[in-house]
Amino acid sequence: MAEEKQPELPLPAPPLPDDVPPLPARMVSEYVYCPRVAYLMWVQQEWEDSADTVDGRRVHRRADRPRGRLPAAEELDETAPPFEVRSLSLSSERLGLTARLDVVEVEDGRLSPIDIKRGRRPHVDKHAHLPERVQLCVQALLLEEHGYAVGDGFIWFAESRERVRVVFDEELRRETHAAIEGLRLMALSGRIPPPLEDSPKCPRCSLVGICLPDEVTFLRKGEVSPRPIAVRSTDALPLYVQDPRARVRKEGETLVIEREEEPPVRARLVEISSVVLFGQAAITTPALQELLRREIPVAWHTFGGWFLGFTQGLGHGNVELRTAQYRASFDPRFCLDLSRRFVAAKIRNQRTLLRRNWRGEEKPERLLLELRRLAERAGHARDMSELLGIEGQAARLYFENFLHLLSEKAVSSGFRFEHRNRRPPRDPLNALLSFSYAMLTRTFAVTLARVGFDPYRGYFHRPRYGRPALALDLMESFRPVLADSAVLGAVNNGEIGRSDFLHTAGSVALKPHARKRFIAAFERRLSVLVTHPLFGYRVEYRRLVELQARLFARHLLGEIPEYPDFLVR
Repeated sequence: MAEEKQPELPLPAPPLPDDVPPLPARMVSEYVYCPRVAYLMWVQQEWEDSADTVDGRRVHRRADRPRGRLPAAEELDETAPPFEVRSLSLSSERLGLTARLDVVEVEDGRLSPIDIKRGRRPHVDKHAHLPERVQLCVQALLLEEHGYAVGDGFIWFAESRERVRVVFDEELRRETHAAIEGLRLMALSGRIPPPLEDSPKCPRCSLVGICLPDEVTFLRKGEVSPRPIAVRSTDALPLYVQDPRARVRKEGETLVIEREEEPPVRARLVEISSVVLFGQAAITTPALQELLRREIPVAWHTFGGWFLGFTQGLGHGNVELRTAQYRASFDPRFCLDLSRRFVAAKIRNQRTLLRRNWRGEEKPERLLLELRRLAERAGHARDMSELLGIEGQAARLYFENFLHLLSEKAVSSGFRFEHRNRRPPRDPLNALLSFSYAMLTRTFAVTLARVGFDPYRGYFHRPRYGRPALALDLMESFRPVLADSAVLGAVNNGEIGRSDFLHTAGSVALKPHARKRFIAAFERRLSVLVTHPLFGYRVEYRRLVELQARLFARHLLGEIPEYPDFLVR
């Protein structure tokens, strides 16, 4: 005998607290489509445009222009000729929802909401997917909440130019109310839903690079290798301005860089990921305001290349992530465990760089063995003092042998390296390393802020005024992979020579024209494709930096048990 299914008792969500704004009605349909996406968008304030979302805004341009006036329900004349209202805003305290309706048609005293969709009508039962019908039903509930009589609704599919009728029957109303309650309970719970597993919905989702559904599932269960759906192509790159007399201004959809006795240079705003200014290079207020509106950060370096900081807009709204970041930073055990991973990963990557690029006749087996031993010791350090000592030993061994990574041509041209020195660097290679580390620090600081972190609150590098400690933490394993590799490539390929440096009062710095060449070499390194050691797909280093930052966020929020370090093979 089949076991009878126990009926479920609907559990109403508690009313929203006074300080919580009404939930956008669109989030209800997102919740039906994927609860995790709804949580990311509403609670963690995540958003990323895709071709579909941009095209959707284009399709909605006409409906987004308000037109017509809807009388109050008691003033509605049933004998009046049919009319329509566009871009109508409604809200309900009882439902805890707010919405902007694309179009409302009024005829014989009854209202019909019309929702505009960008795509083609799907060939499914009832001619529309459930999230689309639920979104329209929410609009009908809001109209009824304000006393209006509602007839059927319609969905207009712009691409196929078809209009689908939606009947607000009891079944759809029940599903809509359940979705509203589920969304509110989820938003108040503070627990992100698990990702969908191997879902066909994920590849076209604009938040797939933030959600990381396959990566999170793999790191939790380790069953199926992730699909490369979270890896996007690079559409925008940094804009560097290092001429101290340059002036950056806005002109339409472009930035114009003006220099004395030089023709102006133009860069399209949609192709800029950040603006990097050196020394006294200036930017106008309208240009800065436009960059802030677009959440394009402006990074500031001294003329010599030291990273000063960056300017951004309102910043990321993910308070949940920053709360978790700060809470964990006050836990000494957590800080030590994480710091062990950072240092061990850096030593392992230093060892790999030495092994790959060693130019001596005999392989440094003893050196490689000692670095492996130090990496293992770092993973079991008893406290921060011991860990710092291990890191120092590894750094000494690494930099004592750095000269063996240079080509014969570079060595014969006069490049020398005895040990690491800085503030100020006293030889050309140290000057290159310092500048490269400054570039890498800026790259990580900007990326972490974009993901939602506070770049200044770290775990291994202790907080100090003006020091982006978290950026320094996460870039530890990337120092040999990106910064040191960029230096070796520029020197060994002859892009940077001994004559490209200024020697002043015991310090050494790159000349402006040479710095321009090295910036190009550094950016090329960020654009190199690499196979991810855990996930198996190919990704640019530039995207890998963001991927690691987002994986670190998933670790802090408790979704994955450990932060997966990036280790080159």
